[in-house]
Amino acid sequence: MYHRNTVFSILACLLFLVVFPAAARTQERAGLDGSWTLYGGYGVSHKDFGETRVEVHVLDMIPQYDLVLLDNIGASWYRGHHSLLVELPLTLVVDPVVSPMVGVNILGAWTFDANEKWQPYFFGGGGILYTGADIPGLGSEVNGNWQFGGGIRLRLASGNRLKFEYRFHHISNAGTVEPNDSINSSKFLIGLTF
Repeated sequence: MYHRNTVFSILACLLFLVVFPAAARTQERAGLDGSWTLYGGYGVSHKDFGETRVEVHVLDMIPQYDLVLLDNIGASWYRGHHSLLVELPLTLVVDPVVSPMVGVNILGAWTFDANEKWQPYFFGGGGILYTGADIPGLGSEVNGNWQFGGGIRLRLASGNRLKFEYRFHHISNAGTVEPNDSINSSKFLIGLTF
């Protein structure tokens, strides 16, 4: 029951972060172009944190599409924009086994854009993840994941943005299959927006 309530809460938050701003989107902003970011990074699980029983090391490559839903919200230092982020994460587990993981994530993000050069942001959401890795305690090949984190965007002279990001990442099968030891990890990513 606990896992179903957690899944329901995550889905409700995603619905609020994605659907509500889309419904409130103004007509003049309807034609906003999105941008792409390509991330690379490293992640490691937190052994004995929650139900995580093993230390897992991964390398990530994440193409991400960023669609601005609401722009120029607020004033002063907290002025910003709300985005919908769609990702196709490609992850290579390098320890305790070598195996790929692939998935789809939908995230909601807020970016503070009062400063043209340095722009902090935070985000949250989740998705579906497939893994063929034989990780002890992970009882299913198809799992859900949720994540949250933040980072900072640096505007380059070329107009592109360099992004430095931290994510807390959770993987489990929501109690649909036993065993269901979750993998709770931290990811450190660097991305380039184009």
